[in-house]
Amino acid sequence: MDRLTIDLSARLLLNLKPWRNAKTWRIAFSGGLDSTVLLHLLAHLAKTESLPALSAIHIHHGLQPAADAWPAHCQSVCDALGVRLHVVHVQVQSGASLERAARDARYGAFVEASQTSELLLTAQHRDDQAETLLFRLLRGAGVRGLSGMPSARPLGRGYLLRPLLDVSRTELEAYATEHQLSWIEDPSNQDRQFSRNYLRHQVFPVLTERWPQAMATMARSAAHLSEAQALLDELAHIDLAEATTVNEFDWLGVPSLELAALLQRSAARQRNALSHWLAARTRLPDSDHWSGWEDLRDATGDARPVWRLADGELHRSAGRIWWLSGCWLRNPPPAVQWADPSKSLTLSENGLLTLTGQIPDGPLQIRYREGGEVMHLSERGHRDLKRLLNERGVPAFARGRLPLLYRGDQLLAVASVQGLNGSGQDGWHLHWQPPGEDQGLS
Repeated sequence: MDRLTIDLSARLLLNLKPWRNAKTWRIAFSGGLDSTVLLHLLAHLAKTESLPALSAIHIHHGLQPAADAWPAHCQSVCDALGVRLHVVHVQVQSGASLERAARDARYGAFVEASQTSELLLTAQHRDDQAETLLFRLLRGAGVRGLSGMPSARPLGRGYLLRPLLDVSRTELEAYATEHQLSWIEDPSNQDRQFSRNYLRHQVFPVLTERWPQAMATMARSAAHLSEAQALLDELAHIDLAEATTVNEFDWLGVPSLELAALLQRSAARQRNALSHWLAARTRLPDSDHWSGWEDLRDATGDARPVWRLADGELHRSAGRIWWLSGCWLRNPPPAVQWADPSKSLTLSENGLLTLTGQIPDGPLQIRYREGGEVMHLSERGHRDLKRLLNERGVPAFARGRLPLLYRGDQLLAVASVQGLNGSGQDGWHLHWQPPGEDQGLS
């Protein structure tokens, strides 16, 4: 075995050591040089090492006629190596960026194919990492973006691993030549209208002519920035732990943070904590569009500010900020008759209602606030519903979706709001289980 093969095999095994107990290693196999070398390395290591089961997945985007022949090529390579191949055809959505649309379709297929305890191995290498750093730098990315591609991250029910990030393209080419491997040359990789291709063919040759180690040093910078991002993540965990306090409306199931705790931090720490908190919920705005947070944060006490983001909205109410998406942003359902109050009532996109205790005489109806509602309290007489909700600190965003129990024109109860949700004297209460987390995770 030649020295390069021994070296690459040893580095690959070292990078994959923490993942040796996985059920399956699935290689993202495009048929190109990089993934061909990765597949070949692993297939030959499996002959001498105790590795998880190997398989491969090829994504057929259908973007060019030449691609129709690629699944057959990939199948012949896998057959020769004794590796099972799964070919997935995807539909790439039209849009401003074909690169991004193809990537979204590809990773969507990877997520759908992922199984619990399964790893997807992709073949991005050190040169790809340097390209990613420069590409994101030109787009004005922050520390997280400039930290490049992580070596491991969650993907669907498993994880995505990039075990070749410390390997150069030159080394991969030398390995492929040594082992007489054949691979696909994608014609689109020469199309310089795509940003990454332009960097690869126009920019990096000039850089490496002047600075031969440019790829390695840029990849090293990405590693430094990745470490810096890890420290920022630790700081965000500290700040979010202080802001994630218990509140009496946790039963709504809406993610929220205590505003006062965030305001004790500098503006930079606020943005860092919120970026971390929102990352699992929505696509984040760039640095030029954080004025929405400042407007929400600095609004006067009686205002009802809203920061609209790509996949939901951030509301401020009752001394907290609340993340709303999905059905929480839609209009409440229409009024509905409760034909059998002895049974729970499923509300359209608004959860579940239950009456406990001695059920009041009917007929009963569920309505929602329109304004001007009045409720009779035995100890206080008739009171405006808006004032009653203000007294109890009910968050503004929830008021329009609170189910109201009526008998004729008489408002009997407001679901799940303490003191308004039934009759202690008559022994019945109205309980609302809000809609589940239709929170549209990104």
